[in-house]
Order: sequence, then C-alpha cells, then structure tokens
Amino acid sequence: MKNKLLIIGASGHGKVVADIALKMNKWQSISFLDDDTSVISPMGIEVIGTSNEAIKYIDAYDVCVAIGNNAIREKLQTQLESRGASLPALIHPTAVIGEQVNVQYGTVVMAGVVINSCSRIGKGCIINTGSTIDHDNDIGDFTHISPGAHLAGTVKVGQGSWLGIGCVVSNNVNITSDCKVGAGAVVVKDITESGTYVGVPVRRIDYGKNTDISK
Repeated sequence: MKNKLLIIGASGHGKVVADIALKMNKWQSISFLDDDTSVISPMGIEVIGTSNEAIKYIDAYDVCVAIGNNAIREKLQTQLESRGASLPALIHPTAVIGEQVNVQYGTVVMAGVVINSCSRIGKGCIINTGSTIDHDNDIGDFTHISPGAHLAGTVKVGQGSWLGIGCVVSNNVNITSDCKVGAGAVVVKDITESGTYVGVPVRRIDYGKNTDISK
C-alpha cells in the first residue's frame, strides 16, 4: 500500500469513496481524476487530471476506480491492473465484515454494510450503503449491490450484474452475469438469462414483453 490515493471519478460516487478513504485514515493525501474539466476540488480534494492520465500516477499512488457504470469500471480497472497498479479495497469503518469473508481488490464497501461469514466479494465491486449480504454468498467481479439491497444466505451473483435499491434475493438463488434487477424487486428463483428484471416476484423485461420467471 502506498501513502497516496488516486480516485478516478469525482462525481457523487467518487465523493462517497473519498469519504470512506478519509475515514480509513490510511493515506497521507488523496487526489481525484475526472474527465469533466470544470470540476476542480470537490470536498476540497484536488482534481489533478483526467482518467486517461491514470497510468502516469500508478507508481506513486494507490488507485480506486470510482465509476458507477459496471462496464466502464471494469475496463478502467482491468487496464490499470495490467500495468501493475495497486488497487486496494476500501471498506468503511462502520461496515460489519464477518469471519472468513474475502473482499477482492478494487472493491468499495460503504457505510452500514453487513457481509456475513464465508462470503466472497469479487474485484471491482460496489457494495453500497446499508446493503446486507448473508453467509456463503459469492458476488461476481464488477457487480454493484445498491443501497438497502438484501441478499439471503448462499446467493450467487454473476459478474457485472446490478442489483437495484432495496431489492431482495431469497436464499440459495443464483443470478447469472450481466443482469439488472430493479429497485424493490424480489428474486425467489434462479435467473439463468441475462437481462433486466423487475417486480414482486421478478419478471424479465425484454423488448416490450414481460416474462414471468416466478412460476
């Protein structure tokens, strides 16, 4: 771990990540990169360049990719990883992390999160405010678990999926990669096809047609 942190993205998500970094109290200085050149110093933290300049900083800085879009975050983090960047996990001090939990690099765990024992959180994930992940979960790389989402025990979520605010996933459910689960949705059975799912229980929204997977 280096003594300086570079956060790529200075929007709302980036500012929350910066707040976590400040509360962790592990870095002597924190800086942003952002492609909006009108952004100068959010939260009093200096923007020192744009995202395409990240490579030149990796020798001196730990790096966190604070981009909410899963695909963009994956692209940037993968590029940085291939160049040898240090990509620590950032975990808010109020998060509760159980025994034998594995949180991979580049992941951000926000305030009020609970991750129970024997769960694995992949690289480059966002585990957002107040969400809960029960025992023996497996959360794929570059997944976003939104604020207030609740996953019961032994849930598996595939890479690049997005679970919306306040959604609920029942125990022993598998969700495939590249899925979007809408806000407040309830998942009670496996989701085996990528797509967008909404409702209680969820149904797939596809080209104007609804497919009920609850039956």
